Amino acid sequence: MGVILKSCWLISAAACLTSLAPVAHAEPKPAFAEPAVSPDGQLLAFVSGGDIWEVPASGGVARALVSDVATEGRPLYSPDGKQLAFTSTRGGSPNIYVLDLASGAVTRLTYAESGEELDAWSPDGKWIYFASGVNDLGRSPDVFRVSASGGTPMEVNRERYLAEFQAAPSPDGNAIVVNARGISANQWWRNGHSHIDETELWLKPIAGGSFTKLLADDQKHAWPMWSADGRTLTFMSTKSGTENLWRMAATPEAVPEQLTRFTDGRLLFPSQGPNGTIVFERDMGVWRYDPATGQAAPVPITLRGTAAVTPKRHDTINNFNRMALSPDGQKIAVIGHGELFAVAAKDGGPAQRISNSVAAERDVSWSPDSRRLLYVTERGLDHLIAEFDVASGRETVLTKGGIASVPVYAPDGKSFAYVVGDRELHIATLPRPSVAPSDRVVFTGAVATNERYGPRPTWSPDSRYVAFPVTDARSFTNVHVAAAAGGAARPISFLGNGQMGAIAWSPDGKYVLFDTSQRTEDSRIVRIDLLPHVPKYREDGFRDLFKPGKQPGTPDAPTNTSPDGPAPQKPLPAGGKPGAKAPAPAAPKIPPVTIVWEGLRGRATILPLGMSADTPVISSDGKTLVFHASERGQDNLYSYDLDELATDPPIAKQISQSTKSKGDFALTKDGKALFYLEGGTVMTTALDTPKPKPVSIAADMDVDFAAEKTVVFDQAWGILNRQFYDAKFNGQDWPALRAKYLPYVEGARTSDELRRIINLMIGELNASHSGINRPQRGPGSLPSDRVGDLGLRFDRATYEAGRGLVVSEVVTLGPASIEKITPGDRIVAINGRTIGPRDNLDALLENTVDRRVTLGVQGATGRRDVVVRPGSVSVAAGLRYRQWVDDRRALVDRLSGGRLGYVHIADMSSESLNQLYLDLDAENQSRQGVVVDIRNNNGGFVNGFALDVFSRRNFLTMTPRDLFPVPSRQALGQRALGVPTVLVINESSLSDAEDFTEGYRALGLGKVVGQPTAGWIVFTGGEPLIDGSTVRVPSTRIRDGRGQDMEMNPRPVDIAVERPLGETDTGRDAQLAAAVGQLLSQLGSTPPKPE
Repeated sequence: MGVILKSCWLISAAACLTSLAPVAHAEPKPAFAEPAVSPDGQLLAFVSGGDIWEVPASGGVARALVSDVATEGRPLYSPDGKQLAFTSTRGGSPNIYVLDLASGAVTRLTYAESGEELDAWSPDGKWIYFASGVNDLGRSPDVFRVSASGGTPMEVNRERYLAEFQAAPSPDGNAIVVNARGISANQWWRNGHSHIDETELWLKPIAGGSFTKLLADDQKHAWPMWSADGRTLTFMSTKSGTENLWRMAATPEAVPEQLTRFTDGRLLFPSQGPNGTIVFERDMGVWRYDPATGQAAPVPITLRGTAAVTPKRHDTINNFNRMALSPDGQKIAVIGHGELFAVAAKDGGPAQRISNSVAAERDVSWSPDSRRLLYVTERGLDHLIAEFDVASGRETVLTKGGIASVPVYAPDGKSFAYVVGDRELHIATLPRPSVAPSDRVVFTGAVATNERYGPRPTWSPDSRYVAFPVTDARSFTNVHVAAAAGGAARPISFLGNGQMGAIAWSPDGKYVLFDTSQRTEDSRIVRIDLLPHVPKYREDGFRDLFKPGKQPGTPDAPTNTSPDGPAPQKPLPAGGKPGAKAPAPAAPKIPPVTIVWEGLRGRATILPLGMSADTPVISSDGKTLVFHASERGQDNLYSYDLDELATDPPIAKQISQSTKSKGDFALTKDGKALFYLEGGTVMTTALDTPKPKPVSIAADMDVDFAAEKTVVFDQAWGILNRQFYDAKFNGQDWPALRAKYLPYVEGARTSDELRRIINLMIGELNASHSGINRPQRGPGSLPSDRVGDLGLRFDRATYEAGRGLVVSEVVTLGPASIEKITPGDRIVAINGRTIGPRDNLDALLENTVDRRVTLGVQGATGRRDVVVRPGSVSVAAGLRYRQWVDDRRALVDRLSGGRLGYVHIADMSSESLNQLYLDLDAENQSRQGVVVDIRNNNGGFVNGFALDVFSRRNFLTMTPRDLFPVPSRQALGQRALGVPTVLVINESSLSDAEDFTEGYRALGLGKVVGQPTAGWIVFTGGEPLIDGSTVRVPSTRIRDGRGQDMEMNPRPVDIAVERPLGETDTGRDAQLAAAVGQLLSQLGSTPPKPE
C-alpha cells in the first residue's frame, strides 16, 4: 500500500520523534559457548551462532568446522582426535551426529523424538554417552550409549521417575559417574538453585552392580570429569555460593577441594584435556583453567570465515491470533506475526498490510464509522496506542510512553478508553477537527485487563459510561462503571469470584452481561439490570397497534445483510431522479443510559444456559446472545434467544462444530452472520442455519531475524520488568542485566542462540517457573509424533554382544503388548527389512505413528510376522505412567497385607483431579487407609480440590429403609475419603504439589514421608512473543500460613527417606515402604519388615 504516513497527537513534535525512535542498539558481540579441548590439548572446539568453530588452545583466529542453518551444540572430540561428536537440530529434535575431521563427512547416530544431551566418549572411542528423556516417566533423562559407528542406543541407567544425566565413563571404561535427581540438566542457565536443582554424584559399574553415592545433593553439582589416573573427579559446584570448579577423590565421603575462586559470574560446560587442563564457558566467552598455576583466564578468540546466518524468509501468514470485524460488517482486521492486516469480510482475498515495521501490534478494534483502526503498537520498551486511517494510509500515535493496552472506541467515535499498566483507566479524545486534545485518568486501581488477556473496557451505548473489571484485595473481580465526564467509579457487581471474561453492554443500555467463575468451576454469564427490570408482555404488542406510528405502505429502511446475502439497494434521491443528491440520513437517537444505584446489588441473575459459558456478545437488536462454552470436552460457540416476547422457551443452540479453540467472535450489524477465529483461521457462518466456512485471507510478509531479534529481547525483558513477582528482582539490577546481554543479542545469528542468551539473562534472577521456550508450531518449532513407539525395552548386554534386539520389558497395553510380544522375543525385521547391527530402530520407525508396521519376531517357537500400530511418544509415556502406578499400587497392597490403598497424583491439573476421582475407586475406598503419592508431581492449580477429598470428615449417616447406614457426604454426592492417609513427596514435587503438601500438613491430615519438596513455587503464566516463542512469567509470590516465602523453601517431611539409585532394577521403593509402615503403625498394626 506504499509508505505509511505517521503523525502524533496529544504530544509535541519533539516528543513524537522520541517515542517513535527505536531503542538504542549496542555494538554486536559474538557469544562463545560449550567449549571442548582436543586430546592433544592443542585445539579447542566451541559453539557460536549455532555453528561449531575450532581455534588454537591458546586463542587466536577461529575457523568454522560445522556450519548449517540448524543449531549445532556440545562438540566433543573423540579420544583419538579424528572425530567430533555434536548435537544438531538439522533432523528435527536435537540429536547426535559425528563429524569425520579428515573428510568432513557427517553421520547421524540418533533419531529419537527428544532433546538429547551429549555427555562423553568412552575412553576406547567405541561408545558415545548421552542423556535422553524419551523413555522415562515425566521425560526424566536416563543415560544411554550408542556405538560410534551406528546402531540402536541402549539405556545404561534406567531409574524410573528419577533424572540421571552428565555421565562420565572412567578411564578404564568399567564404570561411570552420573549426576542424579532434579532438573539442572535442563535448567543449567539458572544462576542459583532451588532444592530441585541440587544434584548428587553416583558411581556405577557399567557391566552391572550396585550404585555408590559419592556426593550428596547439598548443592548444584554438574559435569563430572575423571582424572587420567581414575582417582579423582573434577566438577562444577555451587558449594562456595558461586559456580566454581571443585575436585574430590572418587570415593564415598571424600571431601571436595575448591579449585577456582570466582565470586560472581557463571562456569558452564567444562571440558577436560591432557594434564588436567579444563576449558569452560564464562561471561559469554571461553576460559581456560591451568592446574599447574591454579589460575583461570579467558581465551582470546576472533571469528573468521563465513558462518551460517538465519536468512530472511517470506512467510504466508495463515495463523492469526486476533481478529476484529468492522461495525458495517464489510471488513476484517487480523493480526499475525505481530503485523496488522485488513481484508474484505465477504470474500477475503489478498490482505492489505496496515502496519509495516518490526514492532508488534495487538488489541485491534474498528472505529464506529468502519474507516479507522485503533491498536497497540510496541515501540521499543513502550506500548503505545495508534490509530490508522485506512483510506489515507496515515498512522497517528495517540499516546506517549508507558504500557498502554486494550484501546476501545466510544460509540460516538469522539474518544477512546484504554488502560495503562493495569493500574489506570484513561479516556482520551481522538484527533478530529475542532477537538481539543484531552487524556484523563478516570480510575486508578487494580484494573483486571492483564495487559493482553483480560476483558476490554466496554462503553455504554450513549458513550457516557465505561464498564471495566476491577480486582479487590480478596482477589474478587467485579464490574465497575466510570462516567466518561469524571467522578468516582462504582461497582455494579458484587460477586465473590476470582475470574472474569468479557463484558457486554446491552444495545438499549439497560443491562450488562459478563462472565464470572472460580478456577476449575463452570463459568456463568451474569446479567446486571442497571434499573429495575420491567417485564415485557405479549399483550403490549396488541396495544401498540393503536399508537400513532408509521403509515401503511411506507418502505422500511435498508439493513445490513450477511456476507452470503444480497447487497442492500441504495434508496433513490429525492424525486426519484438518479442524478439528484440524496439527503444525509439522520443519525439514530441514542437514549441516555440510566443507572439506578439503589438496589443494584440485588439485580444480578445468572442466565440459564446449562453449560460452562463465557464471552457474551449481544446482537445490535438485543435479541440474540452469542457465547463461548465448554461442553463435552470441546470449545464451541452457541446462540441464545434474549427476546422476552419469544413464544418458545430459549435454549442454547450450537453454532460451531470443531475441537479447535475459538475467539474474537463478532456479529454483523443485522445479526445474521457471525465471524470468529478458530485455531488461527477466520471463519464465518449464518446464524440461523450455521454452516461455518473459512474466510480465505492471503497475508504475507518478510521476516528478518536480524531486525526482529531485538524486538523479541525487548518483549521478554519488558514482560518480566512489569510482571516479575519481586519488584526488587531478587536483588538483581534488571536494567543493568539488559545492558549486559544486549550486545550478545545484537550478535546472535539464530533464534536458538537468541533464546539461549535470553535464558542466561533470566537465569540471573534465580527464580523458578522461568525461561523462554521455542514456538510450539510454525518456524522454530520441533516436530512431534514423528517416531513410532512399540512399547518395548531391550537388553543392552545382549544387543552390545551382537545378538540383536532381545525384548526385556513390554509396556502393558502398548502396541507390542496387544500383539502378545513377550520378554525373550527378538525383533529381527521391520516391514521386511532385516535389522542389522548398525541400524537404529528409531530411524526405522520414523513416520510410523498410527500406521501399519510389520515386525519380524523371533520367538521360542520360531519366527513370525506381527502387525502393530506404533504409538506416539506422548501416548507411550502415558502407558508407561499407568503401568508404574499399577506397580506401586500392587506393592502397597502386598506390603500392607491388603489393608492399604494407593493413589498417585501426576500433577495438579483438572485432568489429574478427575483421574484421582477414578483412582479412588471402590477398592481403594474399602481399605483401612490410603497412601497418597505426589512424588514428581509437576504442579498445577487444583490442590484445594484434591485436599478436600482427603480432609472432609463424615459427621452424619443416612439410612434408607431396609438398607444400611451410609456416610452422608457420599450419599449426597460430596467426595470424602474418610480414612487415614499418609503423604509421600520428593524433591521433584513442585509448585502446586508444594501447596498441597503445605495444606496437608497445616490441616493435620497425616504424616509426610520422603524428601523435602522442590522449593519451586511461584504462580506463573506464559506470554507469547512476536516470533512465536513464549516467556514464562513468575508473577505471584506464594507464602505459607506463617508468612514464609515458599519459593526456595522446600516443604519439610516428618519421616526422611532417601530413594537410592538402583531401586528400579530391584523392584523396591524405600519411600513407599516407609509410608506403608507409618500408616500401619498409625492404624495399630505391625509395620512390614524392610525388603
